Amino acid sequence: MEKLWNRNYCKVMAANFMLFFAFYVLTPLLPLYLSEHFGATKDVIGLVLSGYTITALLVRPFSGFMVDSFPRKTVLMVAFGIFAIFFAGYLAASTLLLFTIVRTLHGGPFGALTVANSTVAIDVLPSSRRTEGIGFYGLSNNLAMAIAPTIGIFIYQLTHSFEFLFWLALIVATSGWLIDSTVQLPHPLPKKDKTEQKAPSSAPTLLGGRVKLDRFFLTRGWLLGLNMIAFGFSFGVLSNYLAIYGKEVMGITGGTGTYFMLCSVGLMLSRLQGSKALRQGRVTHNAATGMVISLVGYTLFIAWGGGIGYYGSALLIGLGNGHMWPAFQNMTINVASNNQRGTANSTILISWDLGMGLGILVGGIVAELISYSAAFWTVVLVNGTGVATFFMATRAFFLKRNLNPTVR
Repeated sequence: MEKLWNRNYCKVMAANFMLFFAFYVLTPLLPLYLSEHFGATKDVIGLVLSGYTITALLVRPFSGFMVDSFPRKTVLMVAFGIFAIFFAGYLAASTLLLFTIVRTLHGGPFGALTVANSTVAIDVLPSSRRTEGIGFYGLSNNLAMAIAPTIGIFIYQLTHSFEFLFWLALIVATSGWLIDSTVQLPHPLPKKDKTEQKAPSSAPTLLGGRVKLDRFFLTRGWLLGLNMIAFGFSFGVLSNYLAIYGKEVMGITGGTGTYFMLCSVGLMLSRLQGSKALRQGRVTHNAATGMVISLVGYTLFIAWGGGIGYYGSALLIGLGNGHMWPAFQNMTINVASNNQRGTANSTILISWDLGMGLGILVGGIVAELISYSAAFWTVVLVNGTGVATFFMATRAFFLKRNLNPTVR
């Protein structure tokens, strides 16, 4: 069996962890920063924070096209460099307007970077271990989502300095850029074969027929993307409003760090439970298991007040997302031909970003008009809709379009 943990794959995973760490170390604290530093209201906070995700969403389709059409290492390094530099902008933003501009523009290089890095990860994986490797790669950003907020909150409690956190994000992102600069790709672009060139597509063409629409968005995987929006919505509300909800509603001032740490424990457990299924190609099994566990976790969070429901939900949501995310990424890649890997990655990330952006925006509006409790009940409703959609339609949709007979 070919080696999974080769040097280049490990480097790409480490860089991926660092880019998401730099992003998520600030995520739960930015609502507090905007509220305390600029006096922003709940709905304004939601509007400001959603700008990042909206910009990433707009850039994603073009990122997939760029990654599939130009040298991936070049696209990766340029995007990573700009992403890192933008953290210095937070230090320079002295007004709410300037902060909003910096935060919104920062989503652009983030959108391009995540597509480029995940596509490079697929390129350096041996084909026989790709399904399993994608699962572990997804764990690197999932762990960053869980660990980084814990560390950020802990540092803030010690220093009460947002400036220190902005510097930390800048340093970590720069370190990720340096690691990715040493990655060696087997070839600059994926080689097409006759099977891939004949992969079905009903997308209309653009630019006089030279470029198809599915070079920007994987139309063959549209329902997978739609389904992922519901799960991105749920995590968008949770990750951005957990700290302020715990402080204002539940009276938990020091528990947010513990919450995300338990979430990371759930993510690690998901790999112990789900790696065998991924090796066997049972991606729909992992997806179904993960989304049901997550739904139970989100419901427990809002329905069962107190420490048991609060911390228990963290473990379940981490466990569920750890199963669900790599499964959906695998499914999206497996309905695309190899020369559309970048587009497939951008499609699943577009859907997650759209969900996250909607969650941040809608969550802030619902919290302002009604309450934070209402915002989290909205999460349960949207997440439940996503679960129902998968069992009624998405699973059959994937199996019908799957191009890899070893995956089911």
